[in-house]
Amino acid sequence: MRPSRRDHSDLNSRSVRVTRREMLYLTTLGALSASTKPAKAAPEGRITIGSHVSLASIWFDPAETAGIITPFMLMYAMHDAMAKAMPGNPIAPCLAESWSMAADGLSYTFMLRPIVRFHNGEPVTAEDVKFSFERYRGASHQLMKDRVATVETPDPLHVRFRLKAPWPDFLTFYTSASGAGWIVPKKYVEQVGETGFKKAPIGAGPYKFVSFTPGVELACEAFEGYWRKVPAIKRIVFKVIPDEATRLAALQRGEIDIAYSIRGELAEELKRTPGLTIKAAVGSAPFWLYFPEQWDLKSPWHDQRVRQAVSLAIDRKTMNEALTLGHSHLTGSIFPENFDFYWQPPEPQYDPARAKTLLTDAGFPNGFDAGDYSCDASYANMGEVPLNNLKEVGIRVQLRPLERAAFFSAYSEKKLKNIVQGASGAFGNAATRAEAFVVKGGTYAYGSYPDIDALFSEQESEMDSAKRAALLHRLQQLVHEKNIFAPIWQNALLSGVGRRVGQSGFGLIKGFPYTAPYEDLTLKDRA
Repeated sequence: MRPSRRDHSDLNSRSVRVTRREMLYLTTLGALSASTKPAKAAPEGRITIGSHVSLASIWFDPAETAGIITPFMLMYAMHDAMAKAMPGNPIAPCLAESWSMAADGLSYTFMLRPIVRFHNGEPVTAEDVKFSFERYRGASHQLMKDRVATVETPDPLHVRFRLKAPWPDFLTFYTSASGAGWIVPKKYVEQVGETGFKKAPIGAGPYKFVSFTPGVELACEAFEGYWRKVPAIKRIVFKVIPDEATRLAALQRGEIDIAYSIRGELAEELKRTPGLTIKAAVGSAPFWLYFPEQWDLKSPWHDQRVRQAVSLAIDRKTMNEALTLGHSHLTGSIFPENFDFYWQPPEPQYDPARAKTLLTDAGFPNGFDAGDYSCDASYANMGEVPLNNLKEVGIRVQLRPLERAAFFSAYSEKKLKNIVQGASGAFGNAATRAEAFVVKGGTYAYGSYPDIDALFSEQESEMDSAKRAALLHRLQQLVHEKNIFAPIWQNALLSGVGRRVGQSGFGLIKGFPYTAPYEDLTLKDRA
């Protein structure tokens, strides 16, 4: 029986009377209940990380993200993404709590988390997401711009990417292999400008920018409004210490709490030091030698036998045992073994006699002067081993180390010659790695081969996973057969952890060599 209008009114008035009568009691009970809930501990203490590379302000801005892992070392602190690699999930929902692909594969719709804010208190909205994508100019930006038709913002919490054609790798490029999905505040960037943003970045990550002294340190402070959790540590300082021995000494004295990249005899010393521990993180970073002039008919590197000779001359096993204590994985590929669509190549061989024979067959019985061997300065000691190996077979080169930001800038601007010691630990899959380093138009590709380009183009729109795998396997096989690169190993980053550290963060995110997520780090008295 439906209640009459009078009955309904009586029920409402009764409800009001009950609420008023019990209001004081309920309020008191609520206060008592709230007082018994454990309060979230405020961030405390400081952790200092000894960086093996000189920090560059370009890495403070997701729009500038290159196809390498280094910028993410800082972005995981100061910024946040729609989705990113996290513990147990390579594409974990972050600023976006969910997303869906249309049945026809022509659009992706993201739902933002409500009440997520930037460090300046402004909410993260769909307009910020659209702005960040359209502003992005880092690795793979042209590929994404060419494939995305429009970005729509139907309301502040929804973003829709409409594609020109189905693209199976949209999520991988947007959330893993680039910085396009890392969100910055539109209003703030427009207010301070591009240069101003790099001087004082504002993001939505677990730590706020405090100060930056180039060549010295970057200081960040916990953002207690971070949506995932309140960081346990109040302050993180990234201290630039390029020299490995100096980094280790600082760790031993307790001046820093974590020291990135400690190799060789210093790593052995680290293992022997009471209270310190060594962490070996095999990320997604193969190292290789690249021959940017192989497309020049007049260059020695145009002859495939010369490139093959370089690969045969490298004593990878000895180098691995000496520098990374055997933790790196020797490989014949520039594609990480943990990537989707990875093709397993034959094991690389060490055969200097065969290398000399190939050089003789190519017209260089006495070897030749090969000019510069360009590398990232933080891995110059790694370059010394191939340098000596090549000299033994007659290829004479001189080491040319560059600071990391300058090295990758020169690499991407196609300014390097002769031999380049390259590497990338960026997230993604076999297609994203090929796009950046192998195929026509790639950020770090100085040339390409038509048959490889054709395979890449074909796999881009192939929605059948098995067929895509076959295409990408063939692509990687051709890269191997043509000796475009001389792969060395998939690097193990050896780092030291000090006495005060509880959770260091190493190994929490698969394929990430640095410590993260930063909000999960603890000191022992707070662990």
